[in-house]
Amino acid sequence: MENIAAVLYGNNDIRLEKYEVEEPKENEVLIQMASVGICGSDVHYWTKGKIGDFIVKEPMILGHESGGIVARCGPGVKNLQVGDRVAIEPGVPCRVCEYCKSGRYNLCLDIIFCATPPIHGSLRNYYTHPSDFCYKLPEHVSLEEAALLEPLSVAVHACRRSGVTAGCCVLVLGAGPIGLLNMMVAKAFGATKVFITDISDSRLDTARSLGADYAVNIKNHTELEMIKEIVQATNGGPNITIECCGAEASVRLGILSTKSGGVICLVGCGPDEVKIPIINASAREVDIRGIFRYANCYPIALDLVATGRVNVKPLVTHRFSLSETVKAFETAKEGKGIKIMIKCSNAA
Repeated sequence: MENIAAVLYGNNDIRLEKYEVEEPKENEVLIQMASVGICGSDVHYWTKGKIGDFIVKEPMILGHESGGIVARCGPGVKNLQVGDRVAIEPGVPCRVCEYCKSGRYNLCLDIIFCATPPIHGSLRNYYTHPSDFCYKLPEHVSLEEAALLEPLSVAVHACRRSGVTAGCCVLVLGAGPIGLLNMMVAKAFGATKVFITDISDSRLDTARSLGADYAVNIKNHTELEMIKEIVQATNGGPNITIECCGAEASVRLGILSTKSGGVICLVGCGPDEVKIPIINASAREVDIRGIFRYANCYPIALDLVATGRVNVKPLVTHRFSLSETVKAFETAKEGKGIKIMIKCSNAA
């Protein structure tokens, strides 16, 4: 079996190389990869070589949003069999530390996460993964949708951590893939009104088509103008704001727009340090919460897709073959479309 992988060597240097097909170890499965989505973090590693303390120091196979078909089962695998179509949760924790035992395994200090230096990812023909972090798909859920469960799980975690529930008003800042998914999950969780902002009219049009109650382009508006518009549109400000772009101006806008006693959840990754109106947040008891990936969210994400409560299909705007990986990354870097998907085999 041929196993071609997309390997990141450094800034703007992705190469397609042959790797040996690994035999699955105990409780692992070998997966014929089908669909792998390009995440903003993948592009950031490609263009910058690092994200915070995670630095690419040696060649690394990219990819962590993925789905595929079980090709072989290692010893001890009981939950899957050859031929099963699966979504792959890319982060595997130690399972024994305090964080893992308390259910917050995303904070595990020894977690192994695909395509986070120095761990290889799944953008290749064949990939091995622990079977308990692979989720069998219902027949009507596609492998492309399986790949989208990864960013969808980020949105599930953000909405759970923010406390999104029936009757609340939610503001989402940023209508990229993560912002759009947060908007849809908030609606699925029962939010009465969901408002979204961006600087792209086309992405805001997509947001409206996917259920946004209010979408506004914040380009060419001052901070005070946007605060006034958001507060008026949300009848006093949103109970919950989910910030999905990471820019300092967006974080500021989120804090200043959120209703007193509300919550702002920081999802977007921007500069290491930003200046924020902390006294304003403190005096108005606006809780500032962060998230890191997700924990125990894949089953919920799969259920949202399988039941039709969240439709992720419209997010995929571009598709490329594995041999076109560099072109796919260039398309993502240029900000074209929404979600870029790479087909790794005919299984897709």
